Amino acid sequence: MKVVVTSGKRKTAVARATAKPGRGRIRINKTPVEIIQPEMVRLKIMEPLLIAKELSDKVDIDVKVEGGGVMGQAEAARTAIARALLEFSQDPELRRAFIEYDRTLLVNDVRKKEPKKQGGRGARKRRQTSYR
Repeated sequence: MKVVVTSGKRKTAVARATAKPGRGRIRINKTPVEIIQPEMVRLKIMEPLLIAKELSDKVDIDVKVEGGGVMGQAEAARTAIARALLEFSQDPELRRAFIEYDRTLLVNDVRKKEPKKQGGRGARKRRQTSYR
């Protein structure tokens, strides 16, 4: 039995996906992807499944996501799912379809939050100084 383990990252969220032959069941933190709320998150996670429709019906994928916020976790999960489908199928045509749709399906988005600095309220904002 072929088992594939992949990962995806976004901001501080990390997703680990395990793919094995099955009936097309996708679970995110033991929750079926069909009942994940809000709908925007569910649609984001299902993008690679819609591109690889016939393959996704033959593969069961379990995803464990931790860290970050709701959208960060969703984007990390979608990267992990896309990589799992690609590694499971070994299909160069699927890779081309993923990259043509959105490169972050296969490549982690490395942008992170800039840390706050001293002398202001945030990363860039500073207290004003008077010159008089």
